Amino acid sequence: MGNLKLITSPKVDAVFANYPGFVRDKMQSLRELVIETAEETEEVYKLEETLKWGEPSFVTKDGSTLRMDWKEKTPDQYAMYFHCTSRLVDTFRLVFNHKFQYEGKRAIVFQLNQKIPKAELKECIKAALTYHKVKELITLGI
Repeated sequence: MGNLKLITSPKVDAVFANYPGFVRDKMQSLRELVIETAEETEEVYKLEETLKWGEPSFVTKDGSTLRMDWKEKTPDQYAMYFHCTSRLVDTFRLVFNHKFQYEGKRAIVFQLNQKIPKAELKECIKAALTYHKVKELITLGI
């Protein structure tokens, strides 16, 4: 812990700067939660913050790409996206049931006025950041 090497593309900051004011802080909070979780996870030494499909994304050596975004077509919500062929979202559904709103096998969706269950979300983030080390475990180490 504390030895995390964070590599951030300048393009990521530009995307955050372009979010509308009413959602920018919420997106920034998600971003900070991912970085905080990576810092607290012994198995994560390097976290790359980049853009995938124009969305802020996080990549680790042993993890599954984690993305986040807000979209104009659904202005009252924002989401954290996971690789849809992984077991991540299905496992979150199994472990956390109704704590989150899900979109298929690919996302946890948050409403703008929702209080995010941070402890549970950090468990989801950790599972994504270490996915290739925990994917054989029934509940991905959660």
